[in-house]
Amino acid sequence: MSLSKSGFDLTPPDPAARARLENALTGEERRVLLQHGTEAPFCGGLLNQERSGTYCCRLCGLPLFRQDSKFESGTGWPSFTAPIDPAHVLRIADNSLGMRRVETRCARCGSHQGHVFPDGPRPTGLRYCINSVSLHFTPDGEPLPDPLGRGEANLS
Repeated sequence: MSLSKSGFDLTPPDPAARARLENALTGEERRVLLQHGTEAPFCGGLLNQERSGTYCCRLCGLPLFRQDSKFESGTGWPSFTAPIDPAHVLRIADNSLGMRRVETRCARCGSHQGHVFPDGPRPTGLRYCINSVSLHFTPDGEPLPDPLGRGEANLS
């Protein structure tokens, strides 16, 4: 078992669990999370979400971002200055579409989340531009999703 500093198990789902999780996805979720697609700008259900809470990976439930790191970037996608735990978000070089970008993926299941750019506000100067369809929002006070049945504790 590989634990992040914030105490979450980063061990990838086994093949049976992964198949179960993937089978529960909608077509759009599958296109973005598994095939590295992008949802249309200004259409995502979490773009204007302002309640306090946690944004988790839609596929495996790993907590990725907190509402207090979210900001309005004007790009049409939810944007964050930093992940909850740096170990929860992988950064992968992406040279597709004739551009040099940095793709972000969930560190536990490898699902596509979006991209990170060096044009965000202080304190990090980063803009994690994330697809709404890649995330599950959990308001503070409610249990985090646990689709892998690992019984992980909520963030404190």
